[in-house]
Amino acid sequence: MLLNFAFSLELLRLSEYKDQSVSGWLASEKLDGVRAYWDGVNLLSRQGKKLNAPLSFTKNFPKFALDGELYAKELKFEEIQASVMDKLPDEKAWSRLKFHVFDVPEASGGLLARLEILAKFLKNEPNQNLIIIKQIKMRDNAHFLKFAKDIISNGGEGAVVREPNAPYERKRSKNALKFKKFKDAECEVIAVNKGSGKYANFTGSITCKALGGKEDEPKEGTIFKIGSG
Repeated sequence: MLLNFAFSLELLRLSEYKDQSVSGWLASEKLDGVRAYWDGVNLLSRQGKKLNAPLSFTKNFPKFALDGELYAKELKFEEIQASVMDKLPDEKAWSRLKFHVFDVPEASGGLLARLEILAKFLKNEPNQNLIIIKQIKMRDNAHFLKFAKDIISNGGEGAVVREPNAPYERKRSKNALKFKKFKDAECEVIAVNKGSGKYANFTGSITCKALGGKEDEPKEGTIFKIGSG
């Protein structure tokens, strides 16, 4: 089914891990790739824009929705982004990517039950471009912290832990938490400012407006500058 995402695409968003109890939750590696959503017909960015994936990449994808990450371990984020956002898709570049799926949004049941829908589909229709992200049950918080820190020590970005019985939520969820090697925040770039003096022909800074949404982020609507350095 083709859905209409004319204005925005509401997806599950992660909250920060702050020592909340995650005993019995499911953890997975947080991949440093490009978020993508398969709506059953098209591959979409998190903003709801159609990604120009080659037909060879999405051939035999299921007719149901998938949420995941376009990723290749051997590529840097910037390389993945360049391939994904290219208006004229490069089949060779896309052939290095895989769509790593962490949820089947429109399916019912808990997380593992939803992912099993895709697993059953792939048994009948094997597809080398679709990979289900492995979920590991956590004994307690210490287990999760060791899991996350091991990923980071091996060069990964961090980990995600999710409440196994929670439904897919199209908002920032308290049932899906992230632990990363660094914190980030979301903002909208509203101006690019020229440098001064010998940097007059270069970008001096960008002016941003905070999108907010989390306790430790600047208040929504706050205007601030980030230096080009």
